[in-house]
Amino acid sequence: MAKISVEMPDELLADLDEHVGDGGKFVNRSDAIRASVRKTLDVLDEIDQRHGRLEDE
Repeated sequence: MAKISVEMPDELLADLDEHVGDGGKFVNRSDAIRASVRKTLDVLDEIDQRHGRLEDE
C-alpha cells in the first residue's frame, strides 16, 4: 500500500480525531481518510453517471 503525505488545517485534523480511536468510528487516521476518499469517489462517480460522463465497465 502506498504512503502519502497530506497537509490539512489543524481544525480539520481535530474534527477527524474526534472520530478516531477508542469509541470512535475508525481505528486510526489512515482508516478514516481511506473511508472518506472512497465515499468521495463514489459520490463523484454518481455525479459523472448522471451527467453521462461515466463509461460502462
